[in-house]
Amino acid sequence: MRIISGLARGRKLAPPPAQEKSIRPTSDRAREALFNILGKRVAGANVLDLFAGTGALGLESFSRNANCVVFVDNNHLAIKLIQKNIVICLKGFSGKSDFRIIKQDLIKGAPLKRLCKEYPQGFDLIFTDPPYSKNISSATLKALNKSSLLTHNGLLIVEERYNVDLPSEFPHLILTDKRLYGETAFWIYQKRAENMTDIPMKSK
Repeated sequence: MRIISGLARGRKLAPPPAQEKSIRPTSDRAREALFNILGKRVAGANVLDLFAGTGALGLESFSRNANCVVFVDNNHLAIKLIQKNIVICLKGFSGKSDFRIIKQDLIKGAPLKRLCKEYPQGFDLIFTDPPYSKNISSATLKALNKSSLLTHNGLLIVEERYNVDLPSEFPHLILTDKRLYGETAFWIYQKRAENMTDIPMKSK
C-alpha cells in the first residue's frame, strides 16, 4: 500500500495487521483509478475522510495538494495507523500541512452537526468507506444529504461492495457516476441544484 502520486509519491503506508479484519484499505489500483477521475479537483480542496481506516484516501489527497484533510474513525488501531501514516507522508516535507483526526463512532449516526459547526465552509471532497454490505453507506448518505458539509460544487465518494444497491438520488444529492474495480465500487454524488453546470460523468 503506497501513495500513488504527488508530494509523497511512492511512500509506503503502514497497513493493518494481516489478522485484522475490521480495517479494509482501498487497493492501490482502485485508489489510483479514483484519483484519476477526480483529477484537478483535489488540489486546494478541503477533504473529509469518513471511516478513514489507514487514512490512505485522505493522505493521497494531501499528496496531491489538498488544502486540509480531516480524518474520522472510531477504531483505536485505525487512529494509530492514521497518525503513523501522516508521519510517513510528512517525512522530509517542509511545506504547509493541515491534518485533523477525530475519533468518533460513525456507525451510530454520523456526528455531522459537530462537523458542520466546526467547518462551516464545508468540504470539496468527502470520502466515506464504511464496512461493506452492512447498510451503513445508506445511513451515512442520508445523514450527509441532510447536512451542509458538501460544498455546492463538491463531490461525495462512497466506496462499497459492487453489488450493493445505493440510491441514485436524494433531496439534496444526486448520483453522477459509478465505477467498478473488482469487488469494489465507487458511487460519486454531487449536490442537486437546478443551476448545476457540471456535466454528470458517465458510468463505466
